[in-house]
Amino acid sequence: MTRIGLVGYGFAGQDIHAPAILEAGLKVAAVATGSPERAALARARHPGARIDADLSAMLAAGGVDVIVLASPSGVHLAQGEEVIRAGVPLVVDKPLAVCATDALSLVDLAAHHAVPMTVFQNRRYDAEWATAQSVVASGDLGEIFRLEYRWERWRPVPKGRWREQLGPEAGGGIMLDLHSHVVDGAVRMLGPVTSVYAAVASRTTLAEDDTHLTCWHEGGALSILTASSLVAAPGPRLRILGTRAAYVLAAVGGEPHVGADLADVDRDHHGWVYAGEERSAAPRVASSQADFYRDLAEALRAQDPQRAMPVDPHDAVHTLAVIDAARVSSDENRVVEVITPGQRPA
Repeated sequence: MTRIGLVGYGFAGQDIHAPAILEAGLKVAAVATGSPERAALARARHPGARIDADLSAMLAAGGVDVIVLASPSGVHLAQGEEVIRAGVPLVVDKPLAVCATDALSLVDLAAHHAVPMTVFQNRRYDAEWATAQSVVASGDLGEIFRLEYRWERWRPVPKGRWREQLGPEAGGGIMLDLHSHVVDGAVRMLGPVTSVYAAVASRTTLAEDDTHLTCWHEGGALSILTASSLVAAPGPRLRILGTRAAYVLAAVGGEPHVGADLADVDRDHHGWVYAGEERSAAPRVASSQADFYRDLAEALRAQDPQRAMPVDPHDAVHTLAVIDAARVSSDENRVVEVITPGQRPA
């Protein structure tokens, strides 16, 4: 059984990583947290797991096959370097770092030390996204020319978590949180982003909480990507436009949206394919975030673990390059070319 060392036991560690790890049949062998309350909760939920005070203590104690950083984004770089130098395979929750340059430094360090590393882009494994990819792959939509991806919430009163309280340089804000998913999804569907025009605002929090990106992709397709905590009437999560039809997905994870008629017809379907006035329900594709950890376990057993990793960490570098360029675009009110560190300009 693959033994996981989980660093951080806040919301991400408790409610996202740990359930997926257990569902995949892996073992939470150790948890690192400096909070007595969270340590007690980890002991109750994971009997037999060792509780370490911090990452350094976990590395010194050993007994894990891979370390998962479910810690705040601002410490991913330093913690990732520590794990890599210890020679332990590594999973970093998204975002990989707070900027593309730091992300590339981690990728290069892992390659230099031959340490397998991947990034937890868990939304790739949602059944909703797998269904959308299946619809596009079927060819029923024709040539895809535009994708609209929204992650809209109504949270006019911030929750007061570190994501709201820290600036972007320390890992806070909706750009690093939600756009790490949204940009990654658009790139998976349409290819790398070549340039971006963005409007980024901090209306209720120290870091960004209201953002809009228009991205041009290799091949000419366009994506319109919105993430905001200040949308009282959230729109459909996905709208994918093709030359023959369109796909519309109302919501993910039960989040509210406008348009009751877009609700799924039953549990076996997700989203709708529209051709003018005609529409048909899209068959739901079975997929789970636990599949990330199943793929991780397989990769660690592979002859070339890095090549077999579920997410290429270079993908996360490009996502951060888009986010970096979006901030420049918003500050300077212009279209900005996306140049990904370690790669030639598109």
